Amino acid sequence: MQILQPKGWMRPKGYSNGIAAKGTMVFVSGMIGWDALGKITSNDFVAQVRQTLLNIVAVLAEADAKPENIVRMTWYVKDKNEYIGSHEKIGEVYREVIGRHFPAMTAVQVADLIEDQARVEIEVTAMLL
Repeated sequence: MQILQPKGWMRPKGYSNGIAAKGTMVFVSGMIGWDALGKITSNDFVAQVRQTLLNIVAVLAEADAKPENIVRMTWYVKDKNEYIGSHEKIGEVYREVIGRHFPAMTAVQVADLIEDQARVEIEVTAMLL
């Protein structure tokens, strides 16, 4: 097993940013829209989605995985109306960061997220082929 810790990021407390299981699967913890130092730089939903996806790509890279290796994504959003209302812009940001790869995906509205400023949290599973 390999713990995935991008260089320059603060070490998380109580979890790993990601784990690569020997040669086949990569599990990325729920990522939010904060920067490498753990600071949320925007309260804008779409900006947080973009940063969250960039964070996922950075963790995947630690396992030599790419966005096209993602087989599952789970999105946790605080406000489903904000998510639905931003659908077009989310699609643009998604294609910019992930490309035209569309894994199995779930989106759910949650009562809250652990980080108060976070509007969205996304976790992924990737498969190294």
